[in-house]
Amino acid sequence: MSGARKVSAAIIGSGNIGTDLMIKALRHASHLSMDAMVGIDPQSDGLARAQRLGLAVTSDGIEGLLGLPCFDDIGIVFDATSAGAHVAHDALLRQHGKQVIDLTPAALGPYVVPVVNLDAHLDAPNVNMVTCGGQATIPIVRAVSRIAPVHYAEIVASIASKSAGPGTRANIDEFTETTSKAIVEVGGAARGKAIIVLNPAEPPLVMRDTVYCLADLGADPEAIEASVVQMVKEVSAYVPGYRLKQRTQFERIDQGLKVSVFLEVEGAAHYLPAYAGNLDIMTSAALATGERMAERRLGAQRRSA
Repeated sequence: MSGARKVSAAIIGSGNIGTDLMIKALRHASHLSMDAMVGIDPQSDGLARAQRLGLAVTSDGIEGLLGLPCFDDIGIVFDATSAGAHVAHDALLRQHGKQVIDLTPAALGPYVVPVVNLDAHLDAPNVNMVTCGGQATIPIVRAVSRIAPVHYAEIVASIASKSAGPGTRANIDEFTETTSKAIVEVGGAARGKAIIVLNPAEPPLVMRDTVYCLADLGADPEAIEASVVQMVKEVSAYVPGYRLKQRTQFERIDQGLKVSVFLEVEGAAHYLPAYAGNLDIMTSAALATGERMAERRLGAQRRSA
């Protein structure tokens, strides 16, 4: 632990997501001390930046992390690699009692969307941040389902092709499966479906998300719209570029009340370009989760002191 007021943390993955998360934590974290960056490419820009910023670095992957002098002090580890790699990482980190925040679609631990269910999982050994589409849209599904039963929810996440790196492209199947499951488990829909679109437009467009919910026919549109507006406000507290593109739309059909919500997610451009809101919302949600977990750990230490 770095001092008595912060929890030491490490990031596995020195690519775009890991590097953006590192910069966010160094600039904005109140309860986390970002102390180590782990990669597998010794020439990566992320590792070079981390070293310049004073973090312990290794290009030897998870084994390198275990060998760092600061490893014993680390309490929380963020994994920004891939779903396949995360399985091995988690197995090793659990042996050493590290709390893991998973930014891949591996979904070994419970799904977490900070504004929806983080409080229930603050002590979990591993939590999964779902996907970029999940972080953007599940709060909206939940905003509707807390007002009226949602029989079906479908989300379409459209991201700039340039913001979809090798990891994102390799995990497309996991993206759709993980997001669909989380729409049900976290969002509260009876059934869920997720679609991702890689948009090749030039100049690149910011992330756009469309959420369709089929609610009970007798649901109150005004109450649903108010719930959606409130949820957007709560998400934007940690993702400033998260916003509604227009008012919530309603259509009464034979099956029920169709609710359509249109969102835009602009990145903060800490490391990634502003159009990469899909990556920014993942790192922002992960940092918000880590901060709350660290705050809980520090509170427990004070109570036991």
